[in-house]
Amino acid sequence: MEPKVFHPFVLFFVIMGFSGCANLNTDLSIPEKPLPDSFNDKQVSTAVASINWRDYFADPLLLKLLDTAVGNNLDLQMALQRIETSRSSVKLANAAMLPQVSLNVGGGVRKFGLYTMDGAGNATTEIRPGQIVPENLPDMFIGLQSSWEVDVWGKLESQRKAAVSNYLSSIEATHFVISNLVTDVAIYYNELLALDNELDIVRQTIQKQQEALEIIQIQKEAGRANLLAVQQFNAQLLDSQVLEKTLLQQISERENNINFLLGRYPQPIERTKTEFFDALPKEVLAGIPSQLLINRPDVRAAEHQVEASKFDLQAAKAAFYPNFNITASLGFQAFNPEFLFTSPASLAYSLAGTLVAPIINMKSLEAAFNTAQANQLSAMYNYQKSILNAYVEVANQLSNIKSLQQMSALKKQQSEVLKQSVEAANELYKSARASYLEVLIAQQSALQSNLQLINVTKQQRLATITLYKALGGGWK
Repeated sequence: MEPKVFHPFVLFFVIMGFSGCANLNTDLSIPEKPLPDSFNDKQVSTAVASINWRDYFADPLLLKLLDTAVGNNLDLQMALQRIETSRSSVKLANAAMLPQVSLNVGGGVRKFGLYTMDGAGNATTEIRPGQIVPENLPDMFIGLQSSWEVDVWGKLESQRKAAVSNYLSSIEATHFVISNLVTDVAIYYNELLALDNELDIVRQTIQKQQEALEIIQIQKEAGRANLLAVQQFNAQLLDSQVLEKTLLQQISERENNINFLLGRYPQPIERTKTEFFDALPKEVLAGIPSQLLINRPDVRAAEHQVEASKFDLQAAKAAFYPNFNITASLGFQAFNPEFLFTSPASLAYSLAGTLVAPIINMKSLEAAFNTAQANQLSAMYNYQKSILNAYVEVANQLSNIKSLQQMSALKKQQSEVLKQSVEAANELYKSARASYLEVLIAQQSALQSNLQLINVTKQQRLATITLYKALGGGWK
């Protein structure tokens, strides 16, 4: 008669488990935004992202800094530990699919009330002839105990796959940290070179302004210039000296920024400022937009997060199904230690299977499922955002590089013209055919033009570095 009692309960649990899953949708999607075929109507066949950063950057001093940064940067070290955390999560997910076996050594004592079934039975039961069950009954056990959740519905497998996807995402996230680190160090280094060259220009200008001030002072003493001219030249000199101090402060800050990325306390940064104009970064070939999906580590990390969210959603759905657990034990059990191993009668074992279906906590399972759905949609939108962001970054830098090339050519012409104008103004002033104001204006214009030329050159270098990162380079 027992099967007639057992089977209806099994059927009831199964029906209850499946009834909660009738309206659970795991096939989610969002509108896709296809990538354009080219960047700014330009399509080339090769991408620079595949070039190792040690080959991309030509300055050996910069390469030395980058090697130190990759070895010591604290953000990178934390990212590496996140990989270890994800790897451990994969191991835990794998272990959850296997039977759990443990060694159990325990003991205790029990006393049943006399007017109970156990107490009355023990009082009249002989273990051996003339030896009844003790009133205070010890219970000692040593052996193996095991439990295993049979993954009938694939919940544990989905959790394992989600852990693997999160692990892969953490690796790509670390690659993105390396890419940002290499880019940041290279940017700060080139800004430092630009500041060095600006400081040289300012100091050269200060020297010329001091010479001009000495000349105007002599002319004032000779009656050929007035006090106002002396004051104007002196004010211009003081303004340049303030600019010199400002540049020195900015140089100190850039050095500290680099040292921070290198994971060390402030110290001088070895560099060669003459490399600023001679060793421009290599020409960048942007490639086709679809290569961003292959080269950009942040895009690949977002893709793995989408995969992880899909498996999390499948696991959340499987939680509505009944769980099938198997428990077993094998060992020795006795009330007296001398019988624990000496008597075959002390051998004890058990084997049981249970089918557990959620009933009361269905609302919490529905909430967990809805959360998993929202997480998957969020991951999908984040993936689309990362692709859009990557495309915009590349398109902006390609346009920026083109504009900066045109600006650089014009600034070089302007700098040469203003250099000649300073020489002409000085000669004309000496022959009294130009005023001191014309000399001041020529000097100030030349200074600003030279500083702007350095700034444009810096922006060219930074745009090339930023494009290298935007295309997915800098982590290999």
